[in-house]
Amino acid sequence: MFSSKYTKYQLVVEKQETAIDHTKQLIQKSRQQLTDASKRQKVLELLETILVYKLSNLTRQEIEAMFTLDELKQTRYFREVAEEANVAGKLEGKLETVPLLLQLGLTVEQIAANLGVDIEAVRKVAEKSVDETPSE
Repeated sequence: MFSSKYTKYQLVVEKQETAIDHTKQLIQKSRQQLTDASKRQKVLELLETILVYKLSNLTRQEIEAMFTLDELKQTRYFREVAEEANVAGKLEGKLETVPLLLQLGLTVEQIAANLGVDIEAVRKVAEKSVDETPSE
């Protein structure tokens, strides 16, 4: 069983300044005391959830930099953030093609349908590209 003089529940009420060091201690203890990988992962996910709320003024990258741990990067939060970034990147890439597709003569509706993106997103990019086109 995971035991510690300092528990994960105390982390909830602790001041932000000391919470980071104590979290590192708890992570180290979980590595040492929990041989079951799934239990260790659950403890890490709980710690991560507490940290995300406690350190809400920090970015994901700042939190990740504090805890350069492979286990922390495998938690549900970081997997979901990575997936969201991947989806956002794909959408951004698709939307970057809109001006070119408009130049080729496709309509906003055709572009949205063929790229599988929301028509309003295509319209916004189309309007922005018209605004940025230098007048002759």
